[in-house]
Amino acid sequence: MTTHDALADRYGAPAPWRRRAVIAASVAVSLAFLGWLTWTIWESSTPAVDSDIVGYSIEGQHAATARVDVRLKDDTVRAQCLLRAYAEDHSVVGELSFTPVYGAQQPLEETVRTERRATSVELVGCTAPGEPRPR
Repeated sequence: MTTHDALADRYGAPAPWRRRAVIAASVAVSLAFLGWLTWTIWESSTPAVDSDIVGYSIEGQHAATARVDVRLKDDTVRAQCLLRAYAEDHSVVGELSFTPVYGAQQPLEETVRTERRATSVELVGCTAPGEPRPR
């Protein structure tokens, strides 16, 4: 009698199907995880709206104009974009929320009304329904 046989007699041998079941369950969980990961990467990398600020100019004491490039996935997307103007002391002096139109001439020019002279304009981003993070 070998040591292996003695141990199997003493403690019992595992069922032969057990190893195959563990491998099959591990493969199924791995495939489900990879499917979820692929879906998450695809959804995150293909937003319905994407935007960039091209430039801005200060138009006096109470206005600043921003040039914004907004790309909508298709004509059914209803996005909201937010521009924010800042003063020299970094306080917000104006905000503008606007809705871009699919197929509009790019870059868009939007004028932000300010309460005092702005020194910079920031594009916070654009959001579409179901996309909480501005892009």
